[in-house]
Amino acid sequence: MHTLLFLDPGHFHAALVLRTMNPRVSPDIHVYAQSGPDLSAFLAYVEAFNARPDSPCTWRVNVHTPGAPLEALIAERRGESVVLAGRNNTKLATIHRLQNNGFNVLADKPWLTNSEDLGVLDALHSGPPFVMDIMTERFDTIARLRKHLVDSALFGGFAPDALPAIHIGSTHHLLKRVNGAALRRPAWYFDVSVQGNGLVDIQSHMADQVQWLVAGDEPIDVAEDVELLRAKSTSTAVTAELYRECTGDDDFPAALMAGVDGSTGELALRCNGEIEYRFRGVSVRQTAHWGAREPDGGGDQHYSVVRGVGMDIAISQGPDTNFSPALRISAKRDAVTRAALCEVLANGPASEWKLEGESGEFQLRVADAARTSHESNFARVLDLFLDTLDAQCAPPALLSRIKARYSLLGQAHREDAHGGSSV
Repeated sequence: MHTLLFLDPGHFHAALVLRTMNPRVSPDIHVYAQSGPDLSAFLAYVEAFNARPDSPCTWRVNVHTPGAPLEALIAERRGESVVLAGRNNTKLATIHRLQNNGFNVLADKPWLTNSEDLGVLDALHSGPPFVMDIMTERFDTIARLRKHLVDSALFGGFAPDALPAIHIGSTHHLLKRVNGAALRRPAWYFDVSVQGNGLVDIQSHMADQVQWLVAGDEPIDVAEDVELLRAKSTSTAVTAELYRECTGDDDFPAALMAGVDGSTGELALRCNGEIEYRFRGVSVRQTAHWGAREPDGGGDQHYSVVRGVGMDIAISQGPDTNFSPALRISAKRDAVTRAALCEVLANGPASEWKLEGESGEFQLRVADAARTSHESNFARVLDLFLDTLDAQCAPPALLSRIKARYSLLGQAHREDAHGGSSV
């Protein structure tokens, strides 16, 4: 049975790993952190999981608050696996040190906030001990169906003349709800030198999706496979009122004042980003945007289109889909018929689905029972991590994929910082 250690859990993704019990994980978990709002928020999430009426968890949280949490975690060694989800500016160095001290690491994205840490990224090894980032999208039912269609002969490969052949975009919100409650963000979340800007955060998920769609589980050579074309970050205005609602703090701290406009009193949060690149010759555009407040009855909004020789596949999630992912197929060849698509989907990853439409335009509907949620997918990531530990063997291409996507984002950050072209 594995004992999980949590180091400075400053992001709610740390708690989501514990959203459901896992028979391979000891109910006794250990948290190393300094006292403060980050630790309190993590404990509140775990308590909510334990107290819920349906399928409550039974975690027993052992809290350790030494002056130097990382030093104490290494010295006391109460387990062999560490979960990291918090400040991103020190994350990669921490991962490197933990691995060198014999700890397995499951770490939330992003692993870096700039290009200066790329050397540390290169120094990570494939294990044991093992390192893995928390990538949830590969477990999403709709994403898995899209991947199944892309791999089919009907798709016909990526359209060589499409610009881009893959376009993935999203809109998230600073003020939102998680696990049914308003999300309280730490003050450092609004400091891009700590959290990272719009080119390194959500973009990591998008880069992983591109890798999966184009290369599957094959190893990736960033020098050979990735060509960055353009990158640019932009800002979302954060009012003092919005900052108070998100953090509970009355005023912007001194660390953020350099980004506050003296006339409007608004913080220019550089959280949006656009990246264009080629991955194994396939043209890609990734766009990440942050809005102020989550709309009533809604949530995050996503859009993607994958253009093939035989068909285009679009996924959208927003007000027009009741914030539930919808997959649409546009045929570009006569062979892409409803019957042919049904034959492909019959051998796919979902058993409960329905294909609607005729004349080359189709919509794939998946039963609610067959869908997965973003929050539930954290348990599947943890299972994959535990599979690696139990087998003492990581997927062969895992570390090369991790290094390739963060190398891309680090390069994009450098391009933007040096005044790179806008997308």
